[in-house]
Amino acid sequence: MMEWLEVHRGAAPLVVSFPHTGTLIPLEIERRLASPWLARKDADWWIDRLYGFARDLGATTVRTAVSRTVIDVNRAPSGVSLYPGQATTELCPTTTFDGESLYADGGPDDAEIARRRETYFAPYHDVLRTELARLRGVHDKVVLYEAHSIRSVIPRLFEGELPNFNLGTNSGESCDPALTAAVEAACDASGFSRVTNGRFKGGWTTRHYGEPRSGVHAIQMELACRGYMDDPAEPPTPAIWPAPYSDAKAAPMRAALTDVLKACIAFAKA
Repeated sequence: MMEWLEVHRGAAPLVVSFPHTGTLIPLEIERRLASPWLARKDADWWIDRLYGFARDLGATTVRTAVSRTVIDVNRAPSGVSLYPGQATTELCPTTTFDGESLYADGGPDDAEIARRRETYFAPYHDVLRTELARLRGVHDKVVLYEAHSIRSVIPRLFEGELPNFNLGTNSGESCDPALTAAVEAACDASGFSRVTNGRFKGGWTTRHYGEPRSGVHAIQMELACRGYMDDPAEPPTPAIWPAPYSDAKAAPMRAALTDVLKACIAFAKA
């Protein structure tokens, strides 16, 4: 396995994907960036640590250590926008969520995007397909759970403050309604705020792999960062972002997410 691609195999009918927790940027790319801090600002900070309990539940986990600035493995490989008409970032982003330019030289051309797609995107999804097929060979149903987070306030992407839990099921197409209901119930019991198929309906991975009729049920969880870490209401700066991980701060969210993943496994085993 490639050093930047981390895979833990479990036996439960659950695959947890971490596409945006990486901060690795090859030197030949980093030297072209406007700012190394900007290039890492939009990472899903500490999410793999927050879900560290997932392996104890028997989940398979797949994580790329490569920054989303290099390539976003949760975008369509064709480059087509998943949210037409809305602000978003590309397969190989050229701006931050706040609209700041990432590159001093304009960014990668088509040939370079193709190389990054072959080097990083393809192996990540080869592993996801392999693990889903392995578990599907044992279980009648398998859940693919996309673990994400984002700052609570980003005016360029959405109005106001994002709910704590943002579930995406591609408007109900990527999983059975029973899975959606089970995850919603676990979220709502926690006391944290929740919305389903709001601003975030699920990225390319959720939409591509979610085939309920074939036994693969995909759901995306986008967490507002304030639920588990200090999350500034004002635009972040290097002095305050990312805030350090705190077990005490994250504990209530971690407990809620434990119930969420247990609900996913129970659904798949039913």
